[in-house]
Amino acid sequence: MSIEVTPQDLVASRFAISPLIETMHAQWVLAGRAEAGVHGQWAMRWREKYRELARDHPALRAAGAISGNMGDANVDFVAPPPTAVDVPFEAELASMRATPLEQAHGEITRVLAGRPVPGWVLDLLLGPHVVVRLADAYEALWTEIVSHEWPRFRAILQRDVAQRAGRLAAYGWQSALEDLSPRVHWRRGARIELEMRSISGPRRLGGKGLLFLPSAFMRTIAVYLEDAWPYAMIYPARGIAAAPAAPDADLSSLIGRSRALILAELAEPATTTQLAALLRQSVGTTGEHVAALRRTGLITGTRTGRSVLYARTPLGDALIKGAHPSRGG
Repeated sequence: MSIEVTPQDLVASRFAISPLIETMHAQWVLAGRAEAGVHGQWAMRWREKYRELARDHPALRAAGAISGNMGDANVDFVAPPPTAVDVPFEAELASMRATPLEQAHGEITRVLAGRPVPGWVLDLLLGPHVVVRLADAYEALWTEIVSHEWPRFRAILQRDVAQRAGRLAAYGWQSALEDLSPRVHWRRGARIELEMRSISGPRRLGGKGLLFLPSAFMRTIAVYLEDAWPYAMIYPARGIAAAPAAPDADLSSLIGRSRALILAELAEPATTTQLAALLRQSVGTTGEHVAALRRTGLITGTRTGRSVLYARTPLGDALIKGAHPSRGG
């Protein structure tokens, strides 16, 4: 399929992060409905706790009938679109809780039409308290599991947004989308081409633009092109929660373990706050290491808005790879 993009769409498009949607994605991994991939150790650590939550909150198990399915077999109200880059989980949950029961039942009925589901699932999803029970279940999942690792996940997502939005502003859509997914292509004539079986035919954004949502858990892209939701594309974030390769022991001895770890993390640009979250250090401690690496020419900083985004220099690249810059003469 292809999506035709107008100049108005280019202006209206934006990037955002959704902790509630990421909580839903995390559930798919913990429930075994999606491959854990690089989250294997994380899933093993939290899977028993998730089983306890699923016993206490049957809505978590029932949610599988209305979310995470192919095509349009998903409801919208459990994942309200984020209104800003860094909207808090509590704000998104409040929006979900405000869903009118009639709307929730309408979406659920549409998704379940013609699909066999256990009786208890049908009773729960079409019951009078379905919105409250689903909201309570996701709140428990967030509080008991996802929130513990959210600073690290959030740093990964923020880092992706900062880099991709910067490339979009500086070089245009082709540069921003070129590594979004092997199934996404920017074509001449202002078209986004998607290789997706569940959606076909040309589509128009109609000036609404696209909402781009990076995910630390998704391994492929998902597209929402229904009027009930802003037109959106969820895609795997760069550096998707995989820890960088451990720095060489000799490098750690040379510049210190923390600075070697920061240098390794900066395979993808990041701010000091993001690095602190990724490495589970205080911002002050991380800032001291960043300043030292910058003074020695191993990293460089570029201001983007109110933040400074750090990246390795060619010297830093050579050092982390165990190589030496070539010398003339």
